[in-house]
Amino acid sequence: MAMTTPPSFSATRPLQAWQVMLGGICGLVLTIGLARFAYTPLLPALQAQTGLNDAAAGGLAAINYAGYIVGALVTAWMDDVRWRHRFYSAGLWMALLTTAAMALSTWLPAWGLWRFLGGLCGATGMLLGSGLVLGWLIRQGRRPELGVLFIGLGLGIVVSALGAWVLSDIWTLWSDQWLAFAALGLVFFVPAWLWRPPVPPAPAAQVVAHAQPLVSKRWMRTMALSYFAAGWGFVISATFTVAIVEREPALAGQGALVWALVGLAAMPAVFLWDRVARRWGDIPALLLAFGLQTVSIVLPAMSGSLTAALAGALGYGATFIGIVSLTLALVGRRAPQNPGKAMARLTLSYGAAQMIAPVVAGAMAQATGNFKAALWLTAVVMLVGMALLASLPKDG
Repeated sequence: MAMTTPPSFSATRPLQAWQVMLGGICGLVLTIGLARFAYTPLLPALQAQTGLNDAAAGGLAAINYAGYIVGALVTAWMDDVRWRHRFYSAGLWMALLTTAAMALSTWLPAWGLWRFLGGLCGATGMLLGSGLVLGWLIRQGRRPELGVLFIGLGLGIVVSALGAWVLSDIWTLWSDQWLAFAALGLVFFVPAWLWRPPVPPAPAAQVVAHAQPLVSKRWMRTMALSYFAAGWGFVISATFTVAIVEREPALAGQGALVWALVGLAAMPAVFLWDRVARRWGDIPALLLAFGLQTVSIVLPAMSGSLTAALAGALGYGATFIGIVSLTLALVGRRAPQNPGKAMARLTLSYGAAQMIAPVVAGAMAQATGNFKAALWLTAVVMLVGMALLASLPKDG
């Protein structure tokens, strides 16, 4: 039996470009900023009040990214645009529920379940939501870039950081903080739900389905390996930035500030990286972003000063957003028949790194008492990613 288009996406109520973009931004704040990134600024309180050790914290982060990679796998095999809309819509609801559920118990397996489902939410927002917006831009004849949309990533970090900072003064109990974050998520849920990108008419989807992807297997393999390195660099800072800062005696209490700077740096950077790519090309822009992020990663390993922490946070925030935006937009443009599916396949390598890296970093921190060795290892992985990018065939 044929599926019908949901009433909320009816062509009789066309959305404006600003509504689609703002709805996508709010969707990213909800599914990434809260369902995934809230764990970073809330981790110190979680560890201090529940006895969660570094290895277990890294394990929970890995489980979260396991959920993300499962979501990417599902997305990679999802062809029907109506089902992509349904899963994206479900992810918006799930983001609220999993955030609140973290407060329900201190049982580690339960936390693992909620972090796994939170990872699924991240995949729906990042891959399905971004793919739906990019597809809408292509159909409308607009510039197929994701820079503006990915303001939601930086804004999500700012919301999670400032939220944790404010909530820690109002509610000192870790469980109350998680519940408050879930309530905050309602602010972003409403526009994200109301302004979901419309489902295209079925005939148009069938015509586009015959378009051939403009990418070779060699290009895709090389890009996937490079994106694995990017995922490794991203997840170490995304998971442990606040914990790293809080463990420096001179920086205690500054973790939320540093995490907020990551988001503040990311928000304007999306426009900068789009401009760099237009002027120099996508691959040179990616190489520059990789290099700058590598420097930002090693700064906290070289010095425990506030200056190094702030510079590292600013550099990380300004570059990870560029790597994600440029990579996903590039592969999405080369597979216009289903941008979200192409993004998901590439993201499998990114997600694999996100599963492995927190476990390795957590174990290293548990053994050494700090994160310096893990940061140096991450810098080496990023350099390998740069070498792969440099070897990428320019003709696809």
